[in-house]
Amino acid sequence: MNRKLKRITITMALMAGILACNNPETTQRVEAEDKPSADSFSFVFITDLHLNNHRPESFDAFVQAVDIAVVANVDFIITGGDNVDVDGMGSERMDEARSLFQKYKETIDATGAIVKLTIGNHDRYWHSEKAQETHGSELFTEFFGETYYSWDHKGVRFIHINTAEVCDGSYCISDLQRQWFQQTLDQTPKTQPLVIIAHVPFLSLYYPALEGYYTHTDVFSGFKDVWDMFAAHNIQLVLQGHMHLFEEINVLGTQFITGGALSANWWGGSFYGTEEGFVMVNWDGTEMSWEYVDIGWEAEKR
Repeated sequence: MNRKLKRITITMALMAGILACNNPETTQRVEAEDKPSADSFSFVFITDLHLNNHRPESFDAFVQAVDIAVVANVDFIITGGDNVDVDGMGSERMDEARSLFQKYKETIDATGAIVKLTIGNHDRYWHSEKAQETHGSELFTEFFGETYYSWDHKGVRFIHINTAEVCDGSYCISDLQRQWFQQTLDQTPKTQPLVIIAHVPFLSLYYPALEGYYTHTDVFSGFKDVWDMFAAHNIQLVLQGHMHLFEEINVLGTQFITGGALSANWWGGSFYGTEEGFVMVNWDGTEMSWEYVDIGWEAEKR
């Protein structure tokens, strides 16, 4: 059964001190002048999968989502973190944590799709010998490579950052990662279209708007400094996860999209109206457009 997702758009006009919320029927677009032309393409942004052995059907839902993306003829899939749930596993469950990553990798390989991964806080395993040094990313790196990296596709540069690192007890990007990020930006022409992918958001307003509170775990520390680093570039989108809610925030021309969650309410049904789904993004060589796609998954009763 297909269910229409109630979409809330949050536009922030900071200079005027205006916060406007609406519920658009049409896809929002990011426009900029004098962008270089590039071949058109589409891709899917899937975040907060939370694949786990307690909910083995979660792997079936992931394959279902990939199948929808393949039928739509997208060029690739990007994940936004929290791919699997291993962060709560103790040292006695090392084999289980490793097997969960292995199952995920085998599932991706079996689909034949191009999948670019982002690390989330639930992807961290804290009981390896190098856990503190690697911010819990050792197992993720073993199976999928670096937790922050960049790559180009048809003229657009994609930069994945790891906002699940820990500094003084808060989510952050470490000094080492920040140096890498600056070097990457220095090597990126300012006219080149740029997409930033992070798990823990730069910005989010859902929880303070809907629940009346805001915590330090809702965004990563120092997000404004990181944002300022790429402000002078031709930024197209900032894709984020973590909140399990679909959210659009535009601040002075920078478009942030919080991508909902494939798992919705941790495989227990919709979460504040956000169904199990992903964000479909289209690039026509000049501008990007997007929509949230409900994959039609029905949560099993437990």
